[in-house]
Parts: sequence; C-alpha cells; structure tokens
Amino acid sequence: MTAIIEACGKQYRVNPGDTVYVEKLGVEDGATVTFDKVLAIFHDDGTATIGAPVVKGATVTATAEKTGKSKKIIVYKMHPKKNYRRKQGHRQPYTKITVNAINA
Repeated sequence: MTAIIEACGKQYRVNPGDTVYVEKLGVEDGATVTFDKVLAIFHDDGTATIGAPVVKGATVTATAEKTGKSKKIIVYKMHPKKNYRRKQGHRQPYTKITVNAINA
C-alpha cells in the first residue's frame, strides 16, 4: 500500500517501512507522529482512493528517528559593477521519519 501525504507544505510518496526526510517537525526523537493530510492511497490490488482534497479517515503513522541539519549550501549574491558581494551559508533543519503504518 502506498500513500501520498502532505507534511510541512510538501508532498511525499510513502510506503510502510520507508525512511523520509521532512522539514523539521519540532518533536523529540523517538516520538510517534501522525499525518492526517493523506491526499491519495494506492492499494496493492491496483485500486486507488483519491481525496478531494484529503481522504477522509485516513492517517499515516510514523516514528521520528532523529532531528538534524542538512549539508551547508552557499548563498552568494552579487551585483556586477556595483561592488556588492554577499556570501552566506545555510543549513536546512530536517526530521528523519520512518513510516510505520498506513491506516485507510
């Protein structure tokens, strides 16, 4: 069974047992997280349940494994011929989750 969930403004396609990196959720490590915005569910027999906008009564439960920061990216701004140069680094925080079950 596969589900498409919405978490932190982004959509993710998940299966039970998958590990997904989502935006920082603000929960401690080892906590159980429930996603109730399930946009679609694809069953193993080939049928699909599409929500309008969400599937009613469907949830996805997951466990928050760890919270951390991703690799640093460099943000460089420059205006040519104006002596304007700015170099800045950014590390996006994330939460690593493991999907336990899809409840449809």
